[in-house]
Amino acid sequence: MVQEINLEKFEKAAFILKTVAHPMRLAIVELLNANESLSVNEICEKLNSEQSLVSHHLINMKLKGILQSSREGQFINYSLKLKEINNLLDCVENCTCHF
Repeated sequence: MVQEINLEKFEKAAFILKTVAHPMRLAIVELLNANESLSVNEICEKLNSEQSLVSHHLINMKLKGILQSSREGQFINYSLKLKEINNLLDCVENCTCHF
């Protein structure tokens, strides 16, 4: 018996993987997974990175539906929009532990 393959599921997974396929983006997702939401400045401090670089990655992931943002005064806070990405983080962590 041949099992039917759900291509939509794999297309969504590939899209997510392509979107977060950068060490900085994975680190941002990990931070936001551990915290409800963080401001751009907080993310920069925790990653010890320049705001322009972090903002570039945040905007890219927001445009692709991985993150969402909200404004509080002069600060922009980011949080995970796609909560299923937590499963991806678990997978990545399990894989990297074996290298």
